[in-house]
Amino acid sequence: MLFLVKRFIPSYNVFMSPEKIVARLLIAQHKTLAIAESCTGGYLTHCLTNIPGSSKFLEAAVVAYSNKAKQRLLRIPAGILRQHGAVSKQIAQAMALCVRTIHQTDLGVAITGIAGPTGATKTKPVGVVYIAVSAPAKTLCLEYLFKGDRIRIKQKAVTQALYLLKKCLS
Repeated sequence: MLFLVKRFIPSYNVFMSPEKIVARLLIAQHKTLAIAESCTGGYLTHCLTNIPGSSKFLEAAVVAYSNKAKQRLLRIPAGILRQHGAVSKQIAQAMALCVRTIHQTDLGVAITGIAGPTGATKTKPVGVVYIAVSAPAKTLCLEYLFKGDRIRIKQKAVTQALYLLKKCLS
């Protein structure tokens, strides 16, 4: 006889939005979240705060758009910004770790990238986005290259951040 043992995951269906799924997982697991956004300008925070009860898991959100804001609000060292640039894996990881540490949450998520239409370089094209999730045991960071206009790139970045959070919570 075969027995299948499943870990409890709050019920959700395939028609539920990614932000509702993440919210349910955070609430069910009694986890808190802090957010650091750059190129998405607060859009991830907007999506999560549209959900009733988001105050149960969302501790803080920071839009650190400029390098100066990243240094002042997130305590990112100027040397790391100079060495790697604001749009890099290193900065996304630092943003996620710093926002989690500053606000003493279980998870920190960060998004940094180039939404365009300007700001691209030879090595960093429009649509390059780094998304990081920091947990006490590790920080995960992925690089994406999204196509589309500025709004579409921001939407895709937020969707991927939600899927990355879901992955870390499942």
